[in-house]
Amino acid sequence: MTTEALLIGGITGLALFLAIFALIPRRVSLSGRIAAFDAGGAAARHDRPAAVDGNESALTKKLGGILERFCAEQGWQFPSLRASLRLTGRSFEAYLGTKALLGLFGLVFPLLIVAVLSVVGVHLPIVVPVWIALVFALVFFFLPDLELRQEVEKRRRDFRHAIGAFLDLVAMNLSGGRGVPEALLAASEIGEGWAFWRIRDALSNARITGQTPWQALGELGAEVRVDELRDLAAALSLVAEDGAKVRESLSARAVSLRRRELADLEGQAAERSQSMLVAQMLMAGAFLIFLVYPAVQVLMNS
Repeated sequence: MTTEALLIGGITGLALFLAIFALIPRRVSLSGRIAAFDAGGAAARHDRPAAVDGNESALTKKLGGILERFCAEQGWQFPSLRASLRLTGRSFEAYLGTKALLGLFGLVFPLLIVAVLSVVGVHLPIVVPVWIALVFALVFFFLPDLELRQEVEKRRRDFRHAIGAFLDLVAMNLSGGRGVPEALLAASEIGEGWAFWRIRDALSNARITGQTPWQALGELGAEVRVDELRDLAAALSLVAEDGAKVRESLSARAVSLRRRELADLEGQAAERSQSMLVAQMLMAGAFLIFLVYPAVQVLMNS
C-alpha cells in the first residue's frame, strides 16, 4: 500500500510540476525569438479568425500562448489545423491550451480516484492505475480534435447551403443589368450569416488589393476547402465577359447544389432510419428473451 501510494503521489506531483513549469516564462535564445517572430508574422497575415470565441479562460490562453510560441520556435505551422480553426472562429492558442489541460486532467483524475479507493481499502496493482491514467490522458487529449472535425464538417455543409442561395442572388442581380463584380458584391451584401460575411469580406478585400472577385472567391474556397466555391471562381474567370452564359451557368450550379444537398439529407435520413430499425429489433429481441427466459428456466430445472 505504501509503495502504490508513493507511486501515485509521485506521478500526480510530476504532472502538477510540469503544469506549473509550463506556465513559467522561459529564456529563449535570439535565434528562437527571430524564428518565433517570423512565424507569428506569417500566421497573423493568414490567421484572422471569423469570430473569436469569448469563452476562453485566462489559464487556457496563457498556456496556449506558451505552446504556440514553442511551436513557432520549432517551425511547426500546422496549416490544415489553422485553416479548420479559422473556419470555426477559434484561436490557435486556445485550442492548444484546451488540449493540454484536458490531457493533464485525464492523467490526474484516474490517479486521484485510485488514491481515494486505496484510502477506503480498495487496493489495485500499480500497473492498472498507471495504464488507466495514460489511456484517459490520450482520450481527453484528442477530444478537441473530434469536436473540431465535427464542427468543421457542419460549417462546410452550411457554407455549401449558403453558396446555393448566393448563386441565385447573383443570377438575379445579373438579370437586373449589373456586371459580374457588382452582382457578386451586391449578392453578398443581401445575405446574412457567417458564410455570407466571409464572402463579403473576401470581395471587399479584393477591391482593396486589386484582385478580381473570382480570384478572391477561389482563395476563400481553398481556405475553407469547399470545392463548389473554387469551381464557381474557375467558371467566373472563364465567362466573366458574357453575362447571359454566366446567368445560365449560375442557375444550373444552384440547382445542382440544391439537388446534391437534398440527396445528402435523404442519405442521412436513411441512415438514421436504419439505426432506428436496428434499435427496435434489439429492443424486440430483448423483450422476447425476457418473456421466454422464465419458461426456459422452469424446463431446465424440472
